[in-house]
Amino acid sequence: MGNWDIARPPASMRLLTGLGVDHGLPPWVCLEGTGIRLEELRDPAATVTVRQELTVIANLLRALGDPPGLGLEAGLRYHLTTYGVWGFAVSSSRDWRSAIETGLRHLDLTFAVGRIHARERVGELRLVLDVPDLPRNVRRFVVECIGAAIRNIQDELFAVPMPVRSVGYAFPPPPSPSAAARYAGIFGVEPVFGAAENSVGIPAEILDLPLPQYDEFTATLARERCRALSADRRARTGLAVRVSDLLLTCTATAPRLERVAAALHMSERTLRRRLAEEGVSFRGLLDAVRERLAVELLVTAGLPVAEVARRLGYVELSSFSQAFRRWKGVGPREFRARQRETSGARNPATTAASSSFMVSSPR
Repeated sequence: MGNWDIARPPASMRLLTGLGVDHGLPPWVCLEGTGIRLEELRDPAATVTVRQELTVIANLLRALGDPPGLGLEAGLRYHLTTYGVWGFAVSSSRDWRSAIETGLRHLDLTFAVGRIHARERVGELRLVLDVPDLPRNVRRFVVECIGAAIRNIQDELFAVPMPVRSVGYAFPPPPSPSAAARYAGIFGVEPVFGAAENSVGIPAEILDLPLPQYDEFTATLARERCRALSADRRARTGLAVRVSDLLLTCTATAPRLERVAAALHMSERTLRRRLAEEGVSFRGLLDAVRERLAVELLVTAGLPVAEVARRLGYVELSSFSQAFRRWKGVGPREFRARQRETSGARNPATTAASSSFMVSSPR
């Protein structure tokens, strides 16, 4: 079972609702039971959960009579632009192989349900779809959708249709030849139904072909932004949120895993496992909390570097300085100086007013 309460943008739910509307369903039928209003799907700042998206899928299948291939139709609606910065990171990659590596590294920024991993074999790189335990028809829809989206992304990356070597589905074939033909029409190959796994095979000969939109500078910036977004999203999800909240209250005491586990009434092993399921680690969360607090204490509160290090639980000042340099690329003193220079350059009036206040205020 996955974490269905992960928050993400509403773009996918908007596409799914549009699919229902195009099939004659009122929007309220598509959104029934989600707690989401149609106008919220148009708000780029809004968030929805995986659970709510799965509810929309179940609504579509129930209202439309569970037609075979509906997930294929949905998947073809997902374009590179649908995914925001993830789409930029993938499209600006050097070749299809590096695009796949980047895309899978930040899969949590897409709308995929479950996991995708790559397995290279003679003649192809196979993308295997591991979908969690779901109702059979919802699971089929999800697999169809992800496979068609991969096909769509491949064609958009090269700006021309490109071949797929193989497609496998771990569910029975659709009931009619015409429905089965839809799969072959999209992928250009006859799928194998009842396969051991759900997969899409990419021909090895196109993996290292250069992509027309490759740009090293854009790719670097987009990948870094993906990394930051992934870290932020994971840090605000499920158990990670509770652990981060606990760490915020006890950073100065050098919090240990066993203490946090005890506070959450679980074993250390269970805590590690559940955090790993959310894609984070205890050490990573502690590092993120310390980084956030270090900036606040240095820049906002203006505390001396040694005091910041003490409050964050560092015994040695040098250890804190090394950690800060790893976070920000510069030492804590230089970082604070740059922040003050930038702030003053943005608002000289505020800087002048602040200086005047400091001179005239009694000591």
